[in-house]
Amino acid sequence: MEIKYRLDKDNLYIYSYGELDEYTANEARREIDNIIDKNILCRSVIFDFANLSFMDSTGIGVLLGRYKKLKKSGARTYISRPSLTVNKILQISGLYDIMPKIN
Repeated sequence: MEIKYRLDKDNLYIYSYGELDEYTANEARREIDNIIDKNILCRSVIFDFANLSFMDSTGIGVLLGRYKKLKKSGARTYISRPSLTVNKILQISGLYDIMPKIN
């Protein structure tokens, strides 16, 4: 799992590569938290999943935790460009109800 980010004005883009599962979740959580902490004044965080090939329920937990953290700071969260398999997991989990999908 690899995570990169880009700050564009008030929008923080977080890009995930590989798989987000029970084996990569702890490292992903730490990396994403570090990125968020460095950019805490952003208004929106967009998780770009175009290059995320797999996510399981542990990955959903990682996202929910980041959502709660960002909500406390007043930032909005979105999901962008999920792969077909990741999109299906996100739909089934109901995560789009709190983290809308954008293009």
